[in-house]
Amino acid sequence: MDGTGERSLPEPGSQDSRADDDIEIVVNVGGVRQVLYGDLLSRYPETRLAELIHCLAGGYDTIFSLCDDYDPGKREFYFDRDPDAFKCVIEVYYFGEVHMKKGICPICFKNEMDFWKVDLKFLDDCCKSHLSEKREELEEIARRVQLILDDLGVDTAEGRWQRCQKCVWKFLEKPESSCPARVVAVLSFLLILVSSVVMCMGTIPELQVLDAEGNRVEHPTLENVETACIGWFTLEYLLRLFSSPNKLHFALSFMNIVDVLAILPFYVSLTLTHLGARMMELTNVQQAVQALRIMRIARIFKLARHSSGLQTLTYALKRSFKELGLLLMYLAVGIFVFSALGYTMEQSHPETLFKSIPQSFWWAIITMTTVGYGDIYPKTTLGKLNAAISFLCGVIAIALPIHPIINNFVRYYNKQRVLETAARHELELMELNSSTAGEGKAGGSRGDLDHLPPPEPAGKEDPSWSSRLKLSHSDTFIPLLTEEKHHRTRLQSCK
Repeated sequence: MDGTGERSLPEPGSQDSRADDDIEIVVNVGGVRQVLYGDLLSRYPETRLAELIHCLAGGYDTIFSLCDDYDPGKREFYFDRDPDAFKCVIEVYYFGEVHMKKGICPICFKNEMDFWKVDLKFLDDCCKSHLSEKREELEEIARRVQLILDDLGVDTAEGRWQRCQKCVWKFLEKPESSCPARVVAVLSFLLILVSSVVMCMGTIPELQVLDAEGNRVEHPTLENVETACIGWFTLEYLLRLFSSPNKLHFALSFMNIVDVLAILPFYVSLTLTHLGARMMELTNVQQAVQALRIMRIARIFKLARHSSGLQTLTYALKRSFKELGLLLMYLAVGIFVFSALGYTMEQSHPETLFKSIPQSFWWAIITMTTVGYGDIYPKTTLGKLNAAISFLCGVIAIALPIHPIINNFVRYYNKQRVLETAARHELELMELNSSTAGEGKAGGSRGDLDHLPPPEPAGKEDPSWSSRLKLSHSDTFIPLLTEEKHHRTRLQSCK
């Protein structure tokens, strides 16, 4: 026992049954030396640091199973770990919870907690959200990499029918897979635009013709163009349904439901036109056909399938439901208040345009949104003052949630770019490891040979780069791609 009254660790292999609370433990984590005490570490006996209290009794084998090195002279334990993460992990002994510092990779920090045998339940809720977000990003990257590997690789175990379905699916769903697929995607995009333009031009009276009953109908040329576009959309949908690996998920997908809504009105109206007149009056048939023709506007949403910008905007709006709800709440409260005030203030004027409070809602809506049609306007001084305050409040209410919505859009757009870059980087690492394994095939070690692809049977060609790529891996995201477990040290970069 030294002059301070603290007791240091006993010699390795010795038996010391005295109390452990006053034991002094010296640890060196990544060059940062820290002194800890037994009474502090004993609060969580299942952690790695608490096991150091009794490790010397088991000899050097037990010591080196817990740390990377040990100095008997200084009685100091050495760990080749991240010192910044260790400073956060050690907070569990003092405060009973762990907070992750800003700038530390959540996945690497989780690995550090696993090394020190500190349960994730001690991690604060705010830090758990960062860990969950990072884990979702890794899963997304792994999913993208796996999709690319599936496209590159050819499974010889698949039959001709499965390979045909896979080729058709890749041809229609992945324009980046080949030049013909890109041409088909561009053609589909142009046909959507042509169909939308034809739908609009068909309503121009100068381009319409008279039928046998004297009613104006679309020009036959425009109808032929419409029929050709619908035929293409139908063929595209049926081929994608035929080649889909999961038919139920394909049918219930939002964009595929939009495709059906864009195609179905054409066939229903065609059926009603030729067969409906026998079952119902001609007027009812014409009204039903006209209503179904309006549903053709759903095809404009097909553009979202070919536009990453529209998909990003859709996701940003989904993530901004709270901000949009606040906007609608602000406008609803303002509309109710200012319409009631406007109705009350305008009652004294003999030529008032505010007949009732519900009628004043329309005036409040177009005023707070700064549209101002001018069909309803105040005529009294107080009414004009109320109108001025209402559109000022409307500008403020609309401007408040705009910034969070833009932030959601920019965050998601940047995140998608980062994920795409990370997926490409992962593929480059896989290619590098694959080529390295191929170069070391002749003179490599037994461990290197274990990572090489199995030999091909006689009479077959050498495996292509894509097949070798599927068997190679990097240590970045491989736990998500295979069942193998790979550990990373603090000396490896956080990708």
